[in-house]
Amino acid sequence: MKLTKTRCAIICCGLAALGLGAMACAQLVINRASRGRVHSSAEAVPRHRVGLVLGCAPHLADGRTNLFFSYRMDAAADLFTAGAVDYLLVSGDNSRIDYDEPSAMRDALVLRGVPEERIALDYAGFSTLDSIVRAHQVFGQERFVVISQDFHVRRAIFLAQAHGLEATGYAARDVGRTAGLKTHLREHAARLRAVLDVTVLMRRPRYLGEPVPIGAAAQVPNGERSKRPVRNRLTRRLAWPFRPRFRRKSSP
Repeated sequence: MKLTKTRCAIICCGLAALGLGAMACAQLVINRASRGRVHSSAEAVPRHRVGLVLGCAPHLADGRTNLFFSYRMDAAADLFTAGAVDYLLVSGDNSRIDYDEPSAMRDALVLRGVPEERIALDYAGFSTLDSIVRAHQVFGQERFVVISQDFHVRRAIFLAQAHGLEATGYAARDVGRTAGLKTHLREHAARLRAVLDVTVLMRRPRYLGEPVPIGAAAQVPNGERSKRPVRNRLTRRLAWPFRPRFRRKSSP
């Protein structure tokens, strides 16, 4: 019995060491990929046509404002106001008819002075990988600025590079370690998953669909602009039935 317990303890310690080592390697890989590509000042960001804003829930489960969300919207509006981007692509989860991150982001940006016709919505950004790949394959962007907190931006840049895309990052204000402790701890596992997704699992987005050109609303005949961005029809038809389970996200 003692021998069995000893063996179990050794196996558990070995697995734990293996997991920690893998997470450390993922940290190094992602930090190296994003080195020199993340900016904290809007004036330092090279000019791009599109800024990709990564989504999260606007409110926490207890109803309080999600600071990750608020700070991202502040950063996106600042970048647009500084003239660093012409359009903002807001990408988030709309897996249920009563939960809509992209629309919440659009409304928050409009309140911050961004014209609605300069905002494109991606309703199928269920994960960072989905948002990055869809920015290219659905919205036609090969070069863009990723807007989120620093740790999230770096992971997104790594994923973009793994898919042959050119991405720069603009880091939003981070949330304090106390309020954002769970998110920062979860990021270690998220980074390992990101590396595995592009090296082992070869994961693809949940949905792709028809092309949605960014800025098309500005080219509607007779100068008539759509007052509400058109969502990808395939996403609208498939997203809700295939995602019956829902967890409110407080962070990436």
